[in-house]
Amino acid sequence: MAETAFVVVGAGGRMGRTLVRVLAETPGARLIGAIEPEGSAVLGADAGVLAGLPPLGVAVTDDPLPLFAKAQAVLDFTVPAATIAFAELAAQARLVHVIGTTGLSASDEEKIAAAARHAVVVKSGNMSLGVNLLAGLIRQAAKALDSGFDIEILEMHHRHKVDAPSGTALLFGRAAAEGRGVDLEAMSVRVRDGHTGPRPAEAIGFATLRGGSVVGDHSVVLAGEGETITLSHHAADRAIFARGAVKAALWGQGKKPGLYAMADVLGLSA
Repeated sequence: MAETAFVVVGAGGRMGRTLVRVLAETPGARLIGAIEPEGSAVLGADAGVLAGLPPLGVAVTDDPLPLFAKAQAVLDFTVPAATIAFAELAAQARLVHVIGTTGLSASDEEKIAAAARHAVVVKSGNMSLGVNLLAGLIRQAAKALDSGFDIEILEMHHRHKVDAPSGTALLFGRAAAEGRGVDLEAMSVRVRDGHTGPRPAEAIGFATLRGGSVVGDHSVVLAGEGETITLSHHAADRAIFARGAVKAALWGQGKKPGLYAMADVLGLSA
C-alpha cells in the first residue's frame, strides 16, 4: 500500500503532538513535515521526541513551502489566521487539508470555501466518530420534537481554550437548527445576564464552562413539559480527534476538490 505523506502544522501544541503520535501508529501514513510559527521554542526539535516517541527524523521548521510541495495531506488544528494562510498554500499544492481549527469568522469561512475550489478540504468543529453520530441524533430529535421542547447546549473545556462556544457546541447547534428548520445565527442565545424576560420558543441556548484539563464535555438538553431528554458526549483523550483527522485525510485522497465535513467521511451525510 502506498504511503500518504503528511504535514502537521502546529506540531508543538497539544493537538499537534497527539497527531504526530497517531500518525506514527497508522498504517499507510508517514509524517514528512512538522510546522511551528517563526520564533517557536521548539524549532529544530525532532517531532517524534516532542510527541514522546523515539526520534522520527523530522525536524520542526517554520517554512511550510518545501514540505507542502512533497506532501499529500496537511493536518491543521491551529488558529484562524494560520489556517487561512495554510489553506491558500494547500490549495496551490492541491493537498488534502483537514481543518479542526475553531473560532473561524464568517470571512474566514469564505476564504476556506474559496480554497476548496482547488483542494480537498475536510473541515469540522469536531473530528470524532461519536460526536458526528450524535449530531445526527440531535438533528433527528430536534425535527421530531416541536418547539414545546426547548434546546440548550452545555459545554466544558480546559482552561486554555480560547474560543467559545466550542466548535463542537456550534456543530450541535447547527444540527439542532437544521432539524427545527430555523437559522442558528438568528435563534442562538450566547449570553444571559440580568432580567432577560421569557425564553423565546425557538431559541437555541449555549452555556460555556472552562476549567482544569477537561478535554471536552458536551450535552444537548431538550426540555419539555414534564420531561427532559439529554444527549451527551464525553471526550477523555485528544487521540479521538486525531484519529478522525487522519481518517479524513486518507479518505480525501483522490476525491474531487470541494469542502467536505466529517459526515461525508463517515458516510453519514443525508
